[in-house]
Amino acid sequence: MIGNHHQQSDPRRSERERRYKAPAVSQVNPGDDMTPDYTNILGMIFSMCGLMMRLKWCAWVALYCSCISFANSKVNDDTKQILSSFMLSISAVVMSYLQNPQPMTPPWSSVFG
Repeated sequence: MIGNHHQQSDPRRSERERRYKAPAVSQVNPGDDMTPDYTNILGMIFSMCGLMMRLKWCAWVALYCSCISFANSKVNDDTKQILSSFMLSISAVVMSYLQNPQPMTPPWSSVFG
């Protein structure tokens, strides 16, 4: 009697039930995060600008991008490329301050100052 009462008050409709089917796997895995790759490339570009044009702010941005790339990298990523980008950005900061030890004045300081 209790079971019969339960089946009558059950609002679910058994004819509408469908078994779960996993979606088809696409070519691009949604779990792939491209942030380490993009920040690695940005770090290399900014470190080259910092080295070639002696821009201290570019060297600092390169170091920032390299740290983000290193922090977001996975175990199976290319460690040599990330480490070389990190070392290149550190050398850009060191070389820019060896050439001109004065404190950094960013180009946008004249706009706000």
